Amino acid sequence: MDIINTIVGLGAAVMMPIIFFIVGLVFRLGIGKSFKAGMTVGVGFVGVSMVINLLLDNLGPASKAMVERLGMHLTVVDVGWPTASTIGWGTPIMVAAVVGFLVINAVMVLLKLTKTVDVDIFNYWIFLQVGATVYAVTNNFWFSTVFVWVVFAIVLKVADLAAPYIQKEYHLKGISFPHLAGLLWSPLAIGVNWAIDRIPGLKKIDFNAEKIQKRFGAYGEPVVLGFILGLIIGFLAGYSPDKAITLAINVAAAMVLLPKMIDVLLEGLITVRDAAEIQLKKWFPNREFFIGMDTALLIGEPSVLASGLLLIPVAIVLALILPGNKMLPFADLASLTFLLALVTPFVRRNMFKMLITGTLSIIVILYVGSAIAPFGTQSAMTSNIKLPSDFTGIANMTGAVSGWLGWVAVKAGELFNMVF
Repeated sequence: MDIINTIVGLGAAVMMPIIFFIVGLVFRLGIGKSFKAGMTVGVGFVGVSMVINLLLDNLGPASKAMVERLGMHLTVVDVGWPTASTIGWGTPIMVAAVVGFLVINAVMVLLKLTKTVDVDIFNYWIFLQVGATVYAVTNNFWFSTVFVWVVFAIVLKVADLAAPYIQKEYHLKGISFPHLAGLLWSPLAIGVNWAIDRIPGLKKIDFNAEKIQKRFGAYGEPVVLGFILGLIIGFLAGYSPDKAITLAINVAAAMVLLPKMIDVLLEGLITVRDAAEIQLKKWFPNREFFIGMDTALLIGEPSVLASGLLLIPVAIVLALILPGNKMLPFADLASLTFLLALVTPFVRRNMFKMLITGTLSIIVILYVGSAIAPFGTQSAMTSNIKLPSDFTGIANMTGAVSGWLGWVAVKAGELFNMVF
């Protein structure tokens, strides 16, 4: 466990260069080119992380200011994905689950049950947090472990099915996204897309970054759009004009810089992917493979970023008005963009449909988070996470536990307790 924790503690920016260097060597890219590709991926992740942190560091206080301004006093707190990931990596089932993930992926690839080779090891925490919740319900090591193994295998298959749509919409090749928290909302996006396309009037509404830019010229550019959205959030947070302008400029900077940093990351990724494609065709003729990656690659899309920013005030208002809600949107408010990364391909970057899907997702998250918060608290205690004393439970908005899968996991655990 200490070895795995040490590796994970290095972070994605260190893990990914090592992983891609090894993958490059396996696929005979050569030491020099493998090292360069791995370092380019690492530099890209550092750049992406810096820009995301710039966004989160500025949006986080603004989001909290909005919550305080509205005087919201809810008893289940959104602790954010960093705390949630710590809970996942600290769960007693961690070692068995992670080893199982690696074995399952290898076996499924060899048996032609999946095309995805998941190198996004850092985000295993999303699966592990689900397992930690099941463990909190059942206190049964093997049921919790097998449950997340099954979820992991299903996600690999779903990633395969989603890959063609994602690759087409984002102009990517040979990449899939076995990202549990993002894929949870893809079926909802498909349903929303189907429903709206059959409603006269609504089906004609189509906003995306390109159309906004074409319609409004310079005023539709990501830098201007980011500035405007930043100003709106600053106003809702009750910021002074100078503070609101500072926030707006930082949001605008993120809108411009994030796609450029992702391009750097993709440069190294494409080098390894091309080498892997050549070798895999030699070793496994007539087979197709995908490299499983983090959805951080996708949030640089202006439609995703803009829609994610608009969801911040939506989430706060919903938490305030939904009857029976106990969950306080907090630490993950600035990360709501990640909810939309795997929604986008199924609504063709239509921001209207993205906002509808995002709003419905948040409603589910708030109610599920409210309902299963005691098990989130128990899983945190098992992982030795200290919790604030003035809250009755914890949740997080951008993981999988507060989504519909968290409710399924808890109910499965309760059924297990009844039977056994």
